[in-house]
Amino acid sequence: MTEGGFTVFLVDDDADVLKALARLLRASGYDSREFATPQDFLREHDASLPGCAVFDVVMPDLDGLELQQALTASGVERPVIFLTGRGDIPTSVRAMKAGAVDFLTKPVNADAFLAAIDHAREQESREREARAEVVSFTARLATLTPRERQVLGHVIAGRLNKQIAYDLGTVEKTIKVHRSRMMEKMGVRSLAELVRMAERAGIQAQHY
Repeated sequence: MTEGGFTVFLVDDDADVLKALARLLRASGYDSREFATPQDFLREHDASLPGCAVFDVVMPDLDGLELQQALTASGVERPVIFLTGRGDIPTSVRAMKAGAVDFLTKPVNADAFLAAIDHAREQESREREARAEVVSFTARLATLTPRERQVLGHVIAGRLNKQIAYDLGTVEKTIKVHRSRMMEKMGVRSLAELVRMAERAGIQAQHY
């Protein structure tokens, strides 16, 4: 099994744990990068690489949950798996609420660990694809004329062509032309697809 292009960032102050997890990951075809401290990770982490992070919960200075918060605050979205030597249920609940993919206790079961990594890889792939869609949609949005942009706002609000024509002081035939051109430029085939992409891109429907 090869998982080329997906890097697992390991952060743990226990050198033996780092070594064992890195060996397990590489034997399973994953690339891994090891960091002995949260500070090393924050300084050297390459946010451009597809991958996930594995954080030890209990570390000096900055614990795993705080490290996840620091990562998010820096604008990096990356699936996180937490490891702990304590069966700390409140901490696991906080971790899952913070968006953790999984929360595993040490000593880590190899199968459970690799299953969590697989899950993180699938999640990261979906999120990366969604972000790419938004970037593409936003770029296409910039190609619209001001009038086409107005029509888009009305369309995703569920307005009919004749209602849009009335609101914009023109005739329905003209709106049909603007709407057709807008849909073509945006690369969507249906109203549902347009609404879904607009929501992802943070475009609010106007209320009339």
